[in-house]
Amino acid sequence: MSRLSQTEGSFVVGAAPEGANDARAAARAVREMFTSIAPRYDLLNHVLSFNIDRLWWRRTARTFAHIFSEPDSRILDLCCGTGDMTFALRKQARNDRPCILGADFSHAMLQLARSKSLDKLAENGQPAAPRWIEADALCLPFPGQHFNLVTSAFGFRNLADYDAGLREIVRVLKPGGECGILDFSEPKGLMGHLYRIYFKQVLPRVGTMISGLRGPYAYLPDSVERFPEPQEMLDRMRRAGFREASWTPYTFGIAGLYRGKK
Repeated sequence: MSRLSQTEGSFVVGAAPEGANDARAAARAVREMFTSIAPRYDLLNHVLSFNIDRLWWRRTARTFAHIFSEPDSRILDLCCGTGDMTFALRKQARNDRPCILGADFSHAMLQLARSKSLDKLAENGQPAAPRWIEADALCLPFPGQHFNLVTSAFGFRNLADYDAGLREIVRVLKPGGECGILDFSEPKGLMGHLYRIYFKQVLPRVGTMISGLRGPYAYLPDSVERFPEPQEMLDRMRRAGFREASWTPYTFGIAGLYRGKK
């Protein structure tokens, strides 16, 4: 068991990249990892997911469409990477004008998000484009009770402390505000068997071949295997201060949306 796991049972604190012996080292390793793969990140996401990731982002954005029309609504997309979930939220909002903010602690990923944002603005003349901020998800530079919605797509799993991340989301949400965490899970049965073959054998090889880097695509299946099962994750959300916590599986349970209300 990783040294980042607590000694009681198999309780997992957070992400544990190879060689990281504490939470600070884990966070540093994750930042370095995503900085290294940033130039090929979008291409590899679409290739390795067979473009299904686009459907997951859109479905998640539609789930929270009722929030976009709330007066002066504020939305935070946490661990936003190159901004695909953020853009899905902006597109779903249509003519509504919520303040949408993407936050990530990888400078290289945010540079790509900003570049994509400018491209989309030039193509569509879209008003109220997302704003971007470099920030640590475990120590956000926002006051309490600030956002109506906080989302995170395939980034929460990489936090060095899951419970601290949930508590920080609760802190910045307004009373009645909602949270949506979209992330991978491990399906059961035959689909689970096929998934594990692809995720542990095929995906790391393809990712390494395209990116030229082995570490990040060996880390990916390990991080999914390490991530709490849905029921445990829901229990953690309730302990952090969420009510009405639920999990909706996507595509046979390959991914799923955790949803909670403060």
